[in-house]
Amino acid sequence: MLMKTIEFAKYEGTGNDFIVIDNLDGRYDYLSANEVKKLCNRKLGIGADGLILINPSDSSDFYMDYYNSDGSKSFCGNGSRCAVLFTLSLGVHSGTTIFNAIDGVHKAHVLNDLIFIEMSDVSGIDRVLGDFVLNTGSPHYVKFSEDLSTENVLKHGREIRYSDSFCQEGINVNLVHVLSSNEIKIATYERGVEDETYSCGTGATASAITHDFCSNNVGNNVKVFVKGGELSVSFKRGEKGAYQNIVLSGPANLIFNGQATI
Repeated sequence: MLMKTIEFAKYEGTGNDFIVIDNLDGRYDYLSANEVKKLCNRKLGIGADGLILINPSDSSDFYMDYYNSDGSKSFCGNGSRCAVLFTLSLGVHSGTTIFNAIDGVHKAHVLNDLIFIEMSDVSGIDRVLGDFVLNTGSPHYVKFSEDLSTENVLKHGREIRYSDSFCQEGINVNLVHVLSSNEIKIATYERGVEDETYSCGTGATASAITHDFCSNNVGNNVKVFVKGGELSVSFKRGEKGAYQNIVLSGPANLIFNGQATI
């Protein structure tokens, strides 16, 4: 069987780690979901929460083609921040960019050590069994907790994600502990990874917005502490749980460059 060599970069954004691949010339168009799954495997592959192909786009600087570690597709906030930093290193842009993703068009910029991503608008927040459901580019379930240290995130996440209400499409599950009017701490179970991750950008966004919604407008900026560091979410609140001008920001870092054979 003919083996194929892939050049990649490994990035992390507050502990959410990704394989990022330059596919602007289409050389890796052949990659299948199964091959993505193998590359993301932490025992038999490179290991990552997800894989990002940087594809060409006719309407923007690039298309961020994001795969979860199980080979499924979605939008990823932290992955987007890593993609912006990677494409900056390629010379695709000079620090300010527009890119396309599965959920639409995003603007982004790099300032000092932070990457800022303009997220999709949130049209509303639903109540489910006393908790909250909203879409921030990916669907999220938000549940408040008095003490995250006593929570079994994996157990809670699996119970909700595979419940009758969500098993078909899947949903990300966030447990949120309120620290102050503009600070929260979260733990997230991610669908597609099917495990707790160190960070989730769309989850941080969903949690910050839900905190604001439940606190009767605490402000327009919330700090979100995750296992892998700190993120910030700013926004403008509309009516009936609608939010616009949502911006996710935080650091991202290159871990290493490498080659893999599949």
